[in-house]
Amino acid sequence: MPNRCRKPGVINEQKSINPPPILVALPPFNTLLSLAQAEVTATIDGLPAELVDKVRALPVTYESRPTPGMAKDDVPSDTFGLFCGEALNDPPSPHPVPNQIILFLEVIWEFAGSDQDIYLEEINTTYLHELGHYFGFNENDLAERGLD
Repeated sequence: MPNRCRKPGVINEQKSINPPPILVALPPFNTLLSLAQAEVTATIDGLPAELVDKVRALPVTYESRPTPGMAKDDVPSDTFGLFCGEALNDPPSPHPVPNQIILFLEVIWEFAGSDQDIYLEEINTTYLHELGHYFGFNENDLAERGLD
């Protein structure tokens, strides 16, 4: 079954990098999840008031890694996050997909080298990067804002 995030006319932007392999101890997923959820909440709380309602309406899903189905749709295994759906400034698609941000917590933790501060910083950056796609920014727009 194809990844529902990849339908014609639908934005599917991903943030991925290829860091050198690092062997790190993974904490339990629930630990990574609690840290990530708290960081996303703090990020939302720091946004301008006029954006908060739109942002809170956008679900965030937390996964350990991209799934095999995503890999079949060319999502690299080192992807930090995805925005699936239609940007706010896109015309309606004939194939609507529910908007959501997906953050891949174990991938981000490994990139951070088991450093909690780096992990939280990257959760923040990745969330803002994917949120930027929701608001219609492309990769160049995000890079100009330090969110690459």
